[in-house]
Amino acid sequence: MIRLIVGLGNPGRKYEKTRHNVGFLFLERLAGVGVWSNEARFQGLLASCRLGAHQVVLLKPQTYMNNSGASVGKVARYYKIAPEEILVVHDELDFDEGVIRVKKGGGHAGHNGLRDIVAHLGSRDFMRLRVGIGRPPVGQAVSDYVLSRPTSEGCARIERAFDEVESLIGSVVDGDIDLVMRELHG
Repeated sequence: MIRLIVGLGNPGRKYEKTRHNVGFLFLERLAGVGVWSNEARFQGLLASCRLGAHQVVLLKPQTYMNNSGASVGKVARYYKIAPEEILVVHDELDFDEGVIRVKKGGGHAGHNGLRDIVAHLGSRDFMRLRVGIGRPPVGQAVSDYVLSRPTSEGCARIERAFDEVESLIGSVVDGDIDLVMRELHG
């Protein structure tokens, strides 16, 4: 069962609709934009919502992407949430825009936000919802690419993928990952 869903991104208007902020964007769809509480002790914005049969804590760390683990670790310790009860929603360069995959555990694959979460939790055993953002064109730096906005076609593909995941989020929270994987990866 998932008790905490973390959306990765960077705070501030400058980053709002960038590829790196797809985690924030997905959580805003789940909870709505206006229901977030700024919790300084957790270095993040928190919301709570009912997904499936469970009440779930939603977290948007306000530490910037590379330091996300500090916020995640504080929330997990406070609410006594095990790594296996956490779902992290993040951008994935290795998938085309709008491709979404669910994964349990694993490495960080060079993603600094995931690297920091692993360091602060002391575990890799959390679930991941990987949102494809594609690779930058030849010659464009990865950092410039992830901090830029997708094209209107790319936004539409990501929104359609969010629609699909939103219809399955109750099963994700319930822990029926095999069902979700069949639907998303099928």
